[in-house]
Amino acid sequence: MLTIAVVAPAGTGLIVMLVNWLLTHWCILIVALALAVFAGASWLYYRKQRAQWEAARAQGLRYGMPQLDALHHTRFEDAVRELMHRDGCQDAQRVGGRGDLGADVKATDPYGRRRVIQCKHRRNGAQGSPVGTPDLQVLNGTARQVHGADIAVIVTNGRVTGPAVTFARQQRLHIVDRQTLAVWASGSRPLWELLRAVPPTRRPTSLS
Repeated sequence: MLTIAVVAPAGTGLIVMLVNWLLTHWCILIVALALAVFAGASWLYYRKQRAQWEAARAQGLRYGMPQLDALHHTRFEDAVRELMHRDGCQDAQRVGGRGDLGADVKATDPYGRRRVIQCKHRRNGAQGSPVGTPDLQVLNGTARQVHGADIAVIVTNGRVTGPAVTFARQQRLHIVDRQTLAVWASGSRPLWELLRAVPPTRRPTSLS
């Protein structure tokens, strides 16, 4: 009984001190709760997007490289748009054509990032002329400034020159070459998992 008589007031005192501290530092409590809510929402959102990607992959949209090589260049752009849509980019659209200013496909990925894609189809695949620095320069000059890209990508079923790869790295452009395209088109992984050093995710949008 003596122990209870001693411990009870001490416990009550600690509770009172804690309540008073929280009242004094209420902003810290709000920040902590907000962080907890954000962390929980982010985890749930990731699980939802991953589930949607798995469902899309299960639908079986896949391309083999011989199939992509045989396409007309405009149909190749359509195929890239379809792959972006498969990855969860609900607004993916082909905009290539005369006056496209370096953009063939535009899409917002499930994490809110705007992607602008330039497609370079080679009829002879890896044996065709390689994508060079001038092609990357066109993309670099318009993707962000004109089209508002967060991620600027060039996709080809052919080869890319060494100087072009260096230029892309310097200018934060992303290259999907023949090898990367084969993995992406096979349906094994979404594009955002194949590209390195992509910008951080944005908050979910109505298109997510």
